[in-house]
Amino acid sequence: MTASTTTTRYAAAALALAFGAAMTMAAAPAVAASGDKEKCYGVSLKGKNDCAAGAGTTCAGTSKMDYQGNAWNYVAKGSCDKTMSKTSPTGNGQLEAFKEKKA
Repeated sequence: MTASTTTTRYAAAALALAFGAAMTMAAAPAVAASGDKEKCYGVSLKGKNDCAAGAGTTCAGTSKMDYQGNAWNYVAKGSCDKTMSKTSPTGNGQLEAFKEKKA
C-alpha cells in the first residue's frame, strides 16, 4: 500500500465518520432544544412517535402500536396530562414510560 492510498483511506474514513455524526444529530427532533416542549408518553399513533419506542424499535417512527406506553411525542409543555391516551392508567399522556392497559 502506498502512502497516497493510505492517506486516501484515512480521509474517506474520517469523512464517513463525520457524515454519520452529522446525520445522527440531524435525526434528533429540533424541538428538543426549545424549552417549551416536553416528552409525552403514550400519545403517539403507530409509527408516528418522535423517539424512544422501547425494545425492538430504534427511534422516530418505529412505535409498533397506537398509544404505546414507552413511545413519546413532543407536546407543548404542561399539556401532556391533558392529552388523551387510550392505554394510559389515567387516560392521558404520561411524563414517563408506562405499561399499557388494554385499550
